[in-house]
Amino acid sequence: MSRIGYGNLNAPSTHPLRDSLELASLASTSPASSRRSVSSSPSGISSSRKQSPSNEAPTSASNPALTPRPTPRTRSYSVSSAFEFASNLFPLSSTAAGYSALGAPTSGPLDLNGVALERHKSLTYLNGLSLIVGLIIGSGIFSSPSQVNTNAGSPGASLIVWTVAGLLAWTGAASYAELGGAIPLNGGAQAYLSKIFGELAGFLFTWCAVFVLKPGSTAIICIIFGEYMVRAAIGADAESMSGWVNKGVALAGLALVTLFNCISTKLATRMGDIFMFFKFIALFGITIIGIIVAATGLNYHHTPNTDWRTTGWFEGTSSDPSAWAVALYAGLWAFDGWDNTNYVVGEFVSPNRDLPRVIHSAMPLVILSYLLANIAYIFVLPSATISSSTTIAVQFGSVVFGPIGSLVLALTVAGSCFGALNATTFTSGRLVYAAGKEGFLPEALGRIGMPGSSADSGTRMRKRSRVGKFLLRVVGDEYGNIGFTPINAMVFNALLCTGYIVVGEFGTLVTFYGVAGYTFYFVTVLGLIVLRVREPYLERPYRTWISTPIIFCCVSLFLLSRAVFKQPEQTLMVLGFVVVGVGVYYWRVRERGGGRMGEGTDWKFWKRWGRG
Repeated sequence: MSRIGYGNLNAPSTHPLRDSLELASLASTSPASSRRSVSSSPSGISSSRKQSPSNEAPTSASNPALTPRPTPRTRSYSVSSAFEFASNLFPLSSTAAGYSALGAPTSGPLDLNGVALERHKSLTYLNGLSLIVGLIIGSGIFSSPSQVNTNAGSPGASLIVWTVAGLLAWTGAASYAELGGAIPLNGGAQAYLSKIFGELAGFLFTWCAVFVLKPGSTAIICIIFGEYMVRAAIGADAESMSGWVNKGVALAGLALVTLFNCISTKLATRMGDIFMFFKFIALFGITIIGIIVAATGLNYHHTPNTDWRTTGWFEGTSSDPSAWAVALYAGLWAFDGWDNTNYVVGEFVSPNRDLPRVIHSAMPLVILSYLLANIAYIFVLPSATISSSTTIAVQFGSVVFGPIGSLVLALTVAGSCFGALNATTFTSGRLVYAAGKEGFLPEALGRIGMPGSSADSGTRMRKRSRVGKFLLRVVGDEYGNIGFTPINAMVFNALLCTGYIVVGEFGTLVTFYGVAGYTFYFVTVLGLIVLRVREPYLERPYRTWISTPIIFCCVSLFLLSRAVFKQPEQTLMVLGFVVVGVGVYYWRVRERGGGRMGEGTDWKFWKRWGRG
């Protein structure tokens, strides 16, 4: 599926050589260069805008970020740049203190006002693994088996669907791994689309993801968390409870997770690591229990399931392609979240090494866990129960251990949802933050910490009490900082999620997510192929097989075509929302002063949100 490769390819060039990290952060080239950059931005303006922490225009000659930095060793770079490196500053390229290479360690306590989050690199391989696993393994494996089994028609066919869905998700994740290495910036598809297809494409992704996709999917996770917590608390009577009880618990869970993520990156990532191991242990436990029940016949009701012995595993397999498509879509929904790490790649200590490792560790582990859990369900539960139940894990616990089993499995699913909520809150906040830094959203959303906060706050807390020292040691980031997180962005995301939870209309939202989500998946992975053609010599620390993005694009088109023909009204709703986004872009985001970069215009785009 993938291979490691480097972008040397003996590119003929006599110019100063730069690696991909510098190409993604350094925006200056030698003015004496005989080769001009070729813009890929259809709008004619920068395909990436940098929120400058100073009051100088980004292209001012006095800006210290434009000072060339000597390279310590020979690297190759593309002859023709699609990213307009000559005239534009990329994110992470400058601060008030001057240019610092991506990945360079910070040299002292940090002032939280105006500091780029990406300069505070703290994420490791384990943190990245927990982000992907934490969001993929949410509630899907505990509810989607019914949709997969019903449409596939047989247990054996459902296992094939789960395997194919996992492999297809893996192709998308491998494609994103290459993009994350070539463009090592926070924001995921927002950064990739902006660099490859122009600023409008990146904004439209931000428009849909920030206002619908991310908060909508988070709201669904919150509601499921609330339902299972209420079920665990009051048992079977949960069915007769008001829906507002579930929503109240959901809102409480959202507030708690948002608070943890605002306190520190260290606290959020440690929580993610813990919940990742919890989920693997839970799925491993379900697998072992299923095997034991199948071998011994022991269960709470003393009537073991024999369907898996007496009925062929492929008996009743559906021959309808449409039914297989629905089953595949349900499986892919359960695997969604494989792009989670790309939203925070700029905060990895070693993104070139860890991003591919994270993806190629997480995906096979999740696929194997899903297959083993489904086999356990088949061993313990009759086929009719698997096909009809939307709380299959609770049914599993009830059959094996009775009421106490239902309680334990309900708490297990709630814990799994809480871990997924933590992962999606972490990355959603970074997406909003990156949009604020790029100028796609108001500047306040691209700030770190609370207004007026600084690294000295951690020092003051450390001097006050032993409790303060203990808290800083346990949850404080580097240099003992508390609140070195995109607090404004995460609060903004939480408010949007709250609105979706209160409204609670998820039928349309799921369709919107399927159409819009896979449209942007398709365009982003297609961008990888475009980038291979435009930038053949761009250094790629990781390089996937060319067949990988092609396969993913074909599958995405198939799923999109099915949605368009099956639900045209809701597809038009998605299209209408995107069209509104185009209008918002030209109204509030695109510079309309008539000037261009490099033409003497005082181009301070970061102030445009404040214009009357």
